[in-house]
Amino acid sequence: MAGLGTVVNALFIIIGGLIGLSFGKIFSERFQETMLYACGLSTFFIGVGGVLSQMLIFADGSLTTGGSVMMISSLIIGSVIGEGLNIEKHLTHFGEWLKTKSGSHGDAGFVNGFVSASLVVSIGAMAVLGPINEALYGDHSVLYAKSMLDLIFVLLLTLTKGKGCLFSFIPVVMIQGVITILAGFIKPLMTQEAISALTFVGSVLIAAIGINMVWDKHIRVSNMFPSVVVAVLWAFIEGSFA
Repeated sequence: MAGLGTVVNALFIIIGGLIGLSFGKIFSERFQETMLYACGLSTFFIGVGGVLSQMLIFADGSLTTGGSVMMISSLIIGSVIGEGLNIEKHLTHFGEWLKTKSGSHGDAGFVNGFVSASLVVSIGAMAVLGPINEALYGDHSVLYAKSMLDLIFVLLLTLTKGKGCLFSFIPVVMIQGVITILAGFIKPLMTQEAISALTFVGSVLIAAIGINMVWDKHIRVSNMFPSVVVAVLWAFIEGSFA
């Protein structure tokens, strides 16, 4: 059944959020701050690990790097597109709307939690390959694995950032739902090189989310989101002319 994996993914995010909300009340602000740093550092190093796995090349007994031009170009072009569309503004406005509709007027961290969690669970190769595999081959395994990872991430984020994280299931359903519908058109683009490029650039954005959490920066990662699309197209076009 196409879409089942995304439904399971959304349910696991909700479950993780509910567990986080339940246990978040137990911990003092000091504990929550430390757990936020722990979650941020984990996110940062997961991103760094993903970048290094695609960037470092072992050949003939030596270590070299590759893909830098693609990565830099994708980030710059994608950021220009994202800033032009002002994705973060629209995502923040949607978060404010959810905050009102959910009766969370007094939750100052609602929108920040929603945006942060939404980016963590929406960026990455699994969010693209999972719906494609499910729609075309009936293979739910990638989305089931992603569901478990998202449950843990959202649980930890909800402990420290609150109720807004729970609603990150909405963009997951929207993005993965669209990919499921368009799977037949997207699949030809997803060459091995394109998947590597998606993982490379997506990992940079994940690391940036970790930087925001740990160092209290405000990198507009939402506005850099188109970079992953640019990376896929770059790798596909480059491969076509190779």
